[in-house]
Amino acid sequence: MSDKFFFKGRQDARQSHISYGYQTQASHKPGSRKHPLTLVVTSEARKQEVEALVAEARLYAEVTIDSTEGAVESIVELTTLLNKGQTVRQDKTPERNDPCSCGSGNKYKKCCG
Repeated sequence: MSDKFFFKGRQDARQSHISYGYQTQASHKPGSRKHPLTLVVTSEARKQEVEALVAEARLYAEVTIDSTEGAVESIVELTTLLNKGQTVRQDKTPERNDPCSCGSGNKYKKCCG
């Protein structure tokens, strides 16, 4: 008989999932207690400023001081978390037969629509 009438799935075996090196499980949240930020500053005064920013943002970080000559400050992780954009929400426009949002009492289609 032909396989045409008694088809029960794929005839060729295929892999169900191929891994390309991406993290398929839930990722870690930077700045949490389990995964603190690693920040490097160049002076004690700057360390206190950065720790104040971290405490204000309710994050966790390990701040170290590198006072060697030519040392570079590394607080990129903190600035990206602090400058993260907020979610944009749009108000729902009323339907045609809903009361108008301007407060006139008319239907939206006869007032502002």
